[in-house]
Amino acid sequence: MKIALIGNQNSGKTSLFNLLTGNNQKVGNWPGVTLERKTGILRTSTAEVIDLPGIYSLSPYSNEENIVRRFLLEEKVDLIINIIDSTALERSLYLTTQLYSFNIPMIIALNMTDLAFEQGLRIDVERLSTMLNVPIIPISCLKRTGIKELIMLITKDTPTITNFPSLYSQPLQETIRKVAELLPIDAKEFLAIKLLEADVELSTKVDLDVNESISQLKAHYKLGVSEILANERYNFIEKIRDEAVSSREKPKLLTDKIDRILLNKYLAIPIFVLIMLLVYFLAAGPVGMFLSSLVERGFAALNDALANFLVNVGASPWAVSLVVDGILTGVTSILSFVPQLLILFFMTDILEASGYMSRIAFFFDRIFRKVGLSGKALIPFIIGTGCSVPAIMASRVIEDERERKLTVLLTPFIPCGAKLPIITLFAAYFFPDTTGLVSASLYFLAIIIILLTAFVLKRVFYKQKYSPFIQELPTYKAPNMRYVLRDTGHKTWSFITNAGSVILFASVILWFLLSFNWKLQYGVAVDKSILSDVGRLFSFIFYPFLGTNSWAAAVSIIQGLVAKEQVVSSLSIIAKLSGGDSIFNSPLFAFFTPASAYAFMAFNLFSAPCFGAIGAMYQEFGNRRTMIKALLLQTIAALLIATLIFQLGTLVEGLL
Repeated sequence: MKIALIGNQNSGKTSLFNLLTGNNQKVGNWPGVTLERKTGILRTSTAEVIDLPGIYSLSPYSNEENIVRRFLLEEKVDLIINIIDSTALERSLYLTTQLYSFNIPMIIALNMTDLAFEQGLRIDVERLSTMLNVPIIPISCLKRTGIKELIMLITKDTPTITNFPSLYSQPLQETIRKVAELLPIDAKEFLAIKLLEADVELSTKVDLDVNESISQLKAHYKLGVSEILANERYNFIEKIRDEAVSSREKPKLLTDKIDRILLNKYLAIPIFVLIMLLVYFLAAGPVGMFLSSLVERGFAALNDALANFLVNVGASPWAVSLVVDGILTGVTSILSFVPQLLILFFMTDILEASGYMSRIAFFFDRIFRKVGLSGKALIPFIIGTGCSVPAIMASRVIEDERERKLTVLLTPFIPCGAKLPIITLFAAYFFPDTTGLVSASLYFLAIIIILLTAFVLKRVFYKQKYSPFIQELPTYKAPNMRYVLRDTGHKTWSFITNAGSVILFASVILWFLLSFNWKLQYGVAVDKSILSDVGRLFSFIFYPFLGTNSWAAAVSIIQGLVAKEQVVSSLSIIAKLSGGDSIFNSPLFAFFTPASAYAFMAFNLFSAPCFGAIGAMYQEFGNRRTMIKALLLQTIAALLIATLIFQLGTLVEGLL
């Protein structure tokens, strides 16, 4: 049995999909588009559940709507589970009335009834079920209630009848019936309606002249066919609402009270700035630094103990150096920052789960539109604080292709978890009293550069109109800590496993290139090593913002293309092998000043991202040429920004 899960955006559809299928899920892409496709097996059953994209109607205004209607037309669907938001019953039922025309058995999962009650709504479920002639199961995805009853209905008493009520007045219903009888294929009523609406896509695929029927309807109703159908559906919905829904005096919602402050046109941006400052203060400030220092001391003790152990068991000097100075130094230099990442991921998950991020994204839409971006771009930008790869893939929520590609180009500018170690390392050493503030300043610098870059690209290359940001705003709610902790743990573990494997491999290569010269002689000084010669070939590129030709810094920057966390790892290994106890007491890095340190952070923030993100960019752009152009633009922008910061910073340092 094939079950299609259909509903509006933010109706709880994907949450229900997860509850129905558990871990029996597969993720891929829909044919021809980059939108994600989720399928799963229903618990205690062999039925296949397909989580279709969230939509508000079956008119082909977006990729999501096209996917849903093509799926229903082309696939053999045995059952539709239509999930409805109880707090937005009228809007949700409009899609339900359109689904009727496919003549597929249906179950309605009535979600968020508890929230509807809080808003003063009383829904008579039995009356609603009778009027719609569809089985209805009240559920709460958040509280996990009603899920067993829904699964029991699907597996034990699966609906097979499609005796849906008539929605339309007699002349319209009769015209639809006559056109449907002329169609030799399935979904006759849906296709008949779309032909009468002069649907561009379907009209070219069905050879049937319905112009006379359209003219008769227009003459009778004095309206266009689309307006006639919409009016008739809403008349039906209003009749149901009047009979099945009652309301008491609507209380003033907490969400409305909070929005008066958080989304105030004068206060929204300052509050957002303060919230992000708090996030970075906790992650990169005293709390995060204290926890990281504890981990760092633990790893230092491990390094010493392991070195002593290897010496005592008779390991050769090169083996001790490889394990301690190469592998362990490289890996632990990054793992020391895991507490800070945990705090950052936890705080951003709290903001997302509370509903704040969705609402502030909607607020930012009017700002983003002025520079050629959609407000939906804020979603990838927020996800980008964790990792650029899923953030780039999250740009798929943007329907307009131009806006989506622009978002893909700009998303790597956001400080991701891999860039946080670079930022906090340099900020803590050169700006010890304002570490959190300096770290946060790079986040806001990223937003400013994103807006400026988008504005310039809009003026130079793109001048067409932009798609509106249409999104159902969720109410504020207490975050589900089970979800928050699970998601935080998943992001952190993904960082550890992905970064750890890359750094382990890169550290071995780095140690070898630092420990040997071109004659493969071991134990040479690092400035006589293979890697030092390679670094000198490229060091001139970074002179404008470092103020010196540093092969060691050049090598670390270039390794950032493999993985941004490798920048700190390579700095640590180079410092250790050059005789320094830490990066900043190594003679190879004595040239750093506050100005060049901030410029170094900025360059690594804005330059071409790691290989994983580059792969995601290639997938979303769809061709290598566009990807290369994007990488060149990112790197040139990074060089210009870092140089400007260094020159201005050096000037200020000279004046002080």
